[in-house]
Amino acid sequence: MFFNLPTLLTWARIVAIPLIVGVFYWDGLTPAEQNLSATVLFVVFALTDWADGYLARKLKQTSAFGAFLDPVADKFLVCASLLVLVHLGRADVFVGLIIIGREIAISSLREWMAIIGATKSVAVHMIGKLKTTVQMVAIPFLLFNGTLFGVIDTHLWGQVLIWVAAVLTIWSMVYYLRKALPEIRARAR
Repeated sequence: MFFNLPTLLTWARIVAIPLIVGVFYWDGLTPAEQNLSATVLFVVFALTDWADGYLARKLKQTSAFGAFLDPVADKFLVCASLLVLVHLGRADVFVGLIIIGREIAISSLREWMAIIGATKSVAVHMIGKLKTTVQMVAIPFLLFNGTLFGVIDTHLWGQVLIWVAAVLTIWSMVYYLRKALPEIRARAR
């Protein structure tokens, strides 16, 4: 279904992107308020990723469109946030290139595998889920860019975690490419 509660939550992640980016251009906020606002927005909308899947299963409102839109919304949210972080100097451009490049490559691979009827070869794996989880922790840490609870240096931990996410990104890309390689070889002949 195009408009049900789970799908609306997925659309909300896409709508959140200009809000998260726009916070950093709003002159009425101090830098600390911009950081906090962007962090809260990111966390709230990232949680909709869990909520939409849960509700779709619980309410029996799963759909092919929802299954398509969910990962697209996730990728938009992560990529837009990474671009903001690179622009602010909080994330290295190489991390952005690795993560965004992988998303484009694997999305293209999945599309091609769907065309040839081999989607099971590139089904979501635990390494991809782990990569996403680390990204979803690293990004709000970097958006916050301060000290949390007077103890946690979110910039330092965000930097560590975003590089861990970059390594997991490469690892997951290699995993998916290796799984698809037999189909790629078979079709290349």
